[in-house]
Amino acid sequence: MRIMAVFAHPDDEIGCIGTLAKHAARGDEVMLVWTTLGELASQFGDAPHEEVTKIRRQHGAWVADKIGAQHHFLDMGDSRMTGSRAEGLQLARLYAQFRPNAVITWSDDHPHPDHRMSAKIAYDAITLARIPKIINEADPVLPPPDLSDTPNLESGEEVQKREPWRESIRFYQYYAPASPYPEVLINVEDTLEVAAEVMGFYQDFYKWAWSSEQFREGRERTGQLGGVKAAERFNVRMAHLRARDFLD
Repeated sequence: MRIMAVFAHPDDEIGCIGTLAKHAARGDEVMLVWTTLGELASQFGDAPHEEVTKIRRQHGAWVADKIGAQHHFLDMGDSRMTGSRAEGLQLARLYAQFRPNAVITWSDDHPHPDHRMSAKIAYDAITLARIPKIINEADPVLPPPDLSDTPNLESGEEVQKREPWRESIRFYQYYAPASPYPEVLINVEDTLEVAAEVMGFYQDFYKWAWSSEQFREGRERTGQLGGVKAAERFNVRMAHLRARDFLD
């Protein structure tokens, strides 16, 4: 199984890091994708852009290594995303190369525009990646994605002309109370500690008041909804839920 997590800024992935770590531990291919470098974080002050982007790339590499994932940055501009076709096409080209079976992203109603736009283009890219003439169209403004920071990419790396990716993609979004889509709980009790370590990594950088203990407690409260010790919660937008033998 191949799972791609699409988020706007480094640290957005905290909400699904236990799930990603669990899949990576099972041997699934996991790729973390950030649509911006999160370069406007106030913690950087007046640091030069080159220094900021270097630090952000280091953040992404650290998290990916911690959970056993691949990673990739797009540079659509922190707080400048528009949800355009051009942005969706960049992601669609990455879909065509990585060939995900599942995508995890933000909810549709988050207050931050980059979060909403990341969810939008992640969904739009499912259709764009299915159309050969779109993912292979000549566009000097949109070169093929640079995968130089993804040395272990295996899926699709031999493809010269991009082949469309038409298999069904299950589309998961961070849980939102107003979402019309069904809920899914993932048991992350086995990866709760590594998830808390990732949260602590960002806490050290941002100086959050939110503690690792509070993070664990939140996962444990979510786990109570599903009868497990700790869980992460999503809405699933595509495709149909699996059939069960009985109601539970």
